Amino acid sequence: MMRPFRFADLGAVGALAALIAVPFPGIALAQTAPAQAAPAQPAPQPEPAAPAQAAPKLETFGRWSTLVDEVDTGEDLRKTCAASTAFIGAGGESGVLTLIITNGDALPPDAYPSITIAVDNKTLPAGKSVTATFGDDKGRVTAKLHSDGAVNGRLSWTVDNQAKTSLALLRAMRRASVLDVSFGDAPVGSISMEGFTKAYRSLGASCGFPTADVAP
Repeated sequence: MMRPFRFADLGAVGALAALIAVPFPGIALAQTAPAQAAPAQPAPQPEPAAPAQAAPKLETFGRWSTLVDEVDTGEDLRKTCAASTAFIGAGGESGVLTLIITNGDALPPDAYPSITIAVDNKTLPAGKSVTATFGDDKGRVTAKLHSDGAVNGRLSWTVDNQAKTSLALLRAMRRASVLDVSFGDAPVGSISMEGFTKAYRSLGASCGFPTADVAP
């Protein structure tokens, strides 16, 4: 997980400032008045140390893995909570299904984790409004996706995060042992849901949202 950018990390900035402060060799400075002693300057104070950042917490539940990354901003503790599972696509391609949410987002039941599928299959439909179907023989959920381009070499699609649709999809994921996914008429893959319920409960416990509406 990417850490937040901090200017204190850029040691090159201090080195550049020191270089600029040194006069270029071979250039004499004009003397138009007697040199005056420079007024004493207060000693520079060290910058406060950046808050220590905890290492991401990783757990495994069946075929699912969770990650909780904490960043102390100095004002609050921002948590990013993610769960993912790898799968083999319909044509033998590698893929990953991921849920992600932060405690700074709107939380359930107002909004649910973002759901993303990344798969190395360039024949799947792309664009801003791809119709996808998720489910099994007990029921299916239809949702709209938008493609996000390549992520780690794989094409990526994100479910449009409407609370009603996301809740229905998450409930289908909890119910199914294997979730069949297709984009339009093109099969994406069959994804194991083993461990999903515990993984989702873990996200709720970590990022502070109720999970009973999905995983009672």
